[in-house]
Amino acid sequence: MRELRELAEADLAGNPSPAEFEADLHYPGAPASREAPGGSTTRRLLQASTRHPAFRAWACCPEVVTPLRQLLAPEIMLSRTHHNCVMTKQPRFSSVTGWHQDIRYWSFQRPELISVWLALGREIPENGCLSFLPGTHAMELSRDRLDEGMFLREDLVENQKLIADRVAPALEPGDVVFFHCRTFHAAGSNRTDEVKLSLVFSYHAADNLPLPGTRSASLPPVAV
Repeated sequence: MRELRELAEADLAGNPSPAEFEADLHYPGAPASREAPGGSTTRRLLQASTRHPAFRAWACCPEVVTPLRQLLAPEIMLSRTHHNCVMTKQPRFSSVTGWHQDIRYWSFQRPELISVWLALGREIPENGCLSFLPGTHAMELSRDRLDEGMFLREDLVENQKLIADRVAPALEPGDVVFFHCRTFHAAGSNRTDEVKLSLVFSYHAADNLPLPGTRSASLPPVAV
C-alpha cells in the first residue's frame, strides 16, 4: 500500500497530466478558475491503469477480480474511460461533491457497473470521505428529484428522508469499498492539512457494451 501511495504522491507533485482540476468542475468550495488562488489544485490523476504497472496490477489482482466476477459476470472488463484514476482531496481547495449516481454520466447497454475504491490513507469525514445512501441502487427516482447537474435535490422532503440514512464508512489504508453505479454517494471537502488519496477503478461485464458514439465508448476497455 505504501508503494501505491508513494507513486500517487510523486505523480501529484511532478507529473499530474492527464488530470482533472478542481477549478474545471465549479463544485462548491472549488477555486473559481484556473487563474484564481488554488486554481492549479488537482482533483483526479487520470488514466491510472497506464500510469504505473503497480496500479494496473492492483486493478487486476484476484482479490479485486474474483468478487467482481461473482457480482457481474465470469468475464469482466476494466473501463479506461470512467474513474480509472487516483482521486485526490487536497487541503484548502478541495470541493464538495453532491449526491449523485455515476451511471447518470455513463452510457452502457445495461446500468450494471461496479466501482472499486482503494483507500491509500485514512478516510474520515474530516478529510472528505465518501458517504453512501444504502439501497438507492435499486430505486427509481423521478427526474424532478434531481437538479440540472443531476445531483439529488436536498431541498425536497422525500430526498431529505433518503439522506437521513446516509452512511460514511471510515477507511484505513488498504480498505476497499465496492459500490454499484446506481448508488447515490457524495463526498465533503478536506478540512485537514494532509492530502487524501484513493485509487478508483470501474468494471462491467464483457457483454455489457458502452453505447457507440458516447464518451463511454471513447476508449476500449481492458479484459481482466
